[in-house]
Amino acid sequence: MVAKISTGSNLFGTLLYNNQKVENDVAKILHSNKVMQDKNGEHNMFLCNQSFAPFLAANQKTENPIVHISINPHPDDVLADEQFQEIADEYMQKMGFGEQPYLVFKHEDLERKHIHIVTVNVDEAGHKIDDYNNFHRSKKITTELEEKYKLHPADKLNYSEEVPRLKKVDYETGNVKKQISNNVKALIQSYRFSSLNEYKALLSLYNIGVEEVSGEARNKPYRGLVYSALDSEGNKVGSPIKSSSIARSVGHAALAKRVASSVKLIKEKQLTGHTKEVLDMAIKNYSNRPSFEKELLQNGVSVLFRQNEEGRIYGATFIDHETRTVLNGSKIGKDYSANVFHNLFQTSVEDEPLRTNIETENRQEILLEMPIEKPEDAPEKQDEKGMYTSENTGRQQSEDNASMSMSPSLLEQHGTDYEAEAFARKKEAEAKRRKRRERRM
Repeated sequence: MVAKISTGSNLFGTLLYNNQKVENDVAKILHSNKVMQDKNGEHNMFLCNQSFAPFLAANQKTENPIVHISINPHPDDVLADEQFQEIADEYMQKMGFGEQPYLVFKHEDLERKHIHIVTVNVDEAGHKIDDYNNFHRSKKITTELEEKYKLHPADKLNYSEEVPRLKKVDYETGNVKKQISNNVKALIQSYRFSSLNEYKALLSLYNIGVEEVSGEARNKPYRGLVYSALDSEGNKVGSPIKSSSIARSVGHAALAKRVASSVKLIKEKQLTGHTKEVLDMAIKNYSNRPSFEKELLQNGVSVLFRQNEEGRIYGATFIDHETRTVLNGSKIGKDYSANVFHNLFQTSVEDEPLRTNIETENRQEILLEMPIEKPEDAPEKQDEKGMYTSENTGRQQSEDNASMSMSPSLLEQHGTDYEAEAFARKKEAEAKRRKRRERRM
């Protein structure tokens, strides 16, 4: 059994990471201690935050009061929920967190089931809980639990659940499929977006492109996704990769489900609030585009502006890494549409080269290299045509076929900006064709 302990300062982000998996039906809240529930005996993020609030308010000097623990049995061990709950309680008691509020999440998105525990390391009196020699104490406790529950011994030499930091896909380093696979599996689960274009914007930060494809095979309609590596200019490089060769969780049906749930949750939880506050402050203080983008990054928000050949901004998408929400400007409000930013920057004085500020670039890399739990690679095999498929491909294709007949394409769903963007792309394509004809003449 391996226990990994990490500390941080963002309670909301830690709870959100786990709760998003609950909302995606790949995790559940297994148990809690001193955490309030609603009248139906269920947990919600508001009451969870309120349960931790008195502890955090009692000691505001501790820099990293949030404790996030993952407990991972050996892959050969299969534990019942009751056993996971007992192990969590015993572990927390022996580590000195037994009287703290904590939530236990059981993650089921991997074949190897495991639990995550969220708690705080300051008590109600404001005293910081002693964390001296935590690693060795934790190792001793997990060994004792292995013996008590007759589990296989496990350590980081033969098993590890290290949390990787996502990095941009680098085509030149090779193994592109694995690079893309690791990123898209994590991002589709961790961020909220209400359209395919918003998902595209998110992936583009990591040099990944995605396209929706459709057609007919054996008299049956199909709809799917293909992923591609992008170079630094946003151009596709290498061969596209079908979603079915990566995992069912990144296919068309899964994306459609994610889009639908995101639309609902963004509205219900008012997730545009933080992004709007950051934008309002930046708009108030800066009309210069590089300075504006730098200010957003300093507050955890990336922005992608889309421009035509004449330099007119026709699209603006904001990726809020604090709330892990992707939003087209027009969905935040009419005051944040592409036209507003085009006019704002037209009146500015260009006092620094666009995208060359080292501090801004470093901040962008920090935001992108966020710790996200690494999904396991899906098993693969080749069919008779030499195409790569996963064991779930047939099931995924049937679901994609169902979505093909039951719903409009992802480009047609929630797409308030797509008409303008399609027009702009059409004009760009026409301009390129004119230039090619002129060169031939």
